Amino acid sequence: MQSQFVDMKTETGVRESRRFSVAPMMDWTDRHCRAFHRVLTRRAKLYTEMLTTGAVIHGDRMRLLGFDACEHPVALQLGGSNPQDLAASARIGEDFGYDEINLNVGCPSDRVQDGRFGACLMAEPRLVADCVAAMKRAVNIPVTVKCRIGIDDQDPEIALDVLARAVVDAGADELIVHARKAWLQGLSPKQNRDIPPLDYDRVYRLKAALPDVPVVINGGVASIAEARRHLDHVDGVMMGRAAYQEPWRLLAVDPELFGVPAPHPSMRAALEAFFPYIEDQLARGTRLHAITRHMVGAFHGVAGARAFRRALAENCTPADAGLDQLRDAIARVGQGEAASVAA
Repeated sequence: MQSQFVDMKTETGVRESRRFSVAPMMDWTDRHCRAFHRVLTRRAKLYTEMLTTGAVIHGDRMRLLGFDACEHPVALQLGGSNPQDLAASARIGEDFGYDEINLNVGCPSDRVQDGRFGACLMAEPRLVADCVAAMKRAVNIPVTVKCRIGIDDQDPEIALDVLARAVVDAGADELIVHARKAWLQGLSPKQNRDIPPLDYDRVYRLKAALPDVPVVINGGVASIAEARRHLDHVDGVMMGRAAYQEPWRLLAVDPELFGVPAPHPSMRAALEAFFPYIEDQLARGTRLHAITRHMVGAFHGVAGARAFRRALAENCTPADAGLDQLRDAIARVGQGEAASVAA
């Protein structure tokens, strides 16, 4: 799919895009998800799923790192704690054309803890700073950090400031803060997304303490109206599950947060604009379901949405499914589709 969008792969474009971004989400924000989201918003910054340094250095790089030019601005999120490996992985990411390298200091899963990266690194701010410094020396694109406000029994008033100041001193270009603690003992990764209380004010205080450092808030943002309110206090907002599960919300991003028209007036129009990308991917051997699995919530709340979801599940999953099956699924949505750009 050729990019028909404004050039956001510039320093100014990448900087402006921090105003709104879609969070990196494991098993969700793959290249097809990002390409779909891009037809809904020209301006939002998109993120890969977290990739470990081991996978980047030793894995199938084209499969793991390849992306479509339409995705810009797009950031590569890395998981790791070895400064040399992170520097090497960041360099590989830059060579692939990513606009930003982001270090994950927020994922609470057991697997991540066992590998000594993710949220457990909140307890090792000096090591995180060394990692950031190594990546900054390796690349010429922004290096950012995504973290929690603290872990376990840490006092967020102390822990977040210590980590933030360490990575900023090391050269971090932006801080993205999930406004919850992560409890590494006693809560599952899923529970860590919901049970620890949100503390947006803690992130606001961080921004006030570091006025010259870009700070992006993440966690529990459920609407574009909420995003607008956060922007009174911080430089940017990152939306996760709401953007993925109800992607129609992304149609409001450009007009509501960037002051430019939405790329398409409705989800139906956006999906039709996405057909060339899908056709190209099918011709490359990609199964239709690998793309349509990200569309399940496209018509949430619209007459015919259930029939659309059923058609995706039944008709778009077979190995030989093609664009006709997707067209049929879309045709089941009522013509009174709520078009558009509801916040």
